[in-house]
Amino acid sequence: MSEIDATDRRLLAVLQRAGRMTNGELAEAVNLSASACHRRVQRMERAGVISGYVARLNAKALGLSTVVFVEITLSGQADELLDAFERAVSRIPDVLECHLMAGTADYLLKVVARDTEDFARIHRQHLARLPGVAQMQSSFALRTVRAGSALPV
Repeated sequence: MSEIDATDRRLLAVLQRAGRMTNGELAEAVNLSASACHRRVQRMERAGVISGYVARLNAKALGLSTVVFVEITLSGQADELLDAFERAVSRIPDVLECHLMAGTADYLLKVVARDTEDFARIHRQHLARLPGVAQMQSSFALRTVRAGSALPV
């Protein structure tokens, strides 16, 4: 995709805050014609700058009030082991995020659970069975100070 200009950035910022607005509302919010707005959004969708649209759910309202960050160190760094670990972790619905890390741990997972008992179940049924795990350390979030998914555009 060619350069993202200031108008594209305004469109992206508005879409990140209110992705359900109509094209007309979006065009008005960034001071564009509806057709120009539509063309720009389509161009950014085709280029992969906009990768999709989702509904943000309230985890607490769904009974998922416990957030746990799990640091995992693997027994080795062979591509086959990393691939097997990543395939297995991608099938665990309670894992919201999985990041390959530089530093002391190989991976950092963000896990949601109903409570500590539910996390114990997730740990027992899923995390403890992940391939190649040499060490695992879990840290429970006491309170979320800032959460969001909007990128700084």
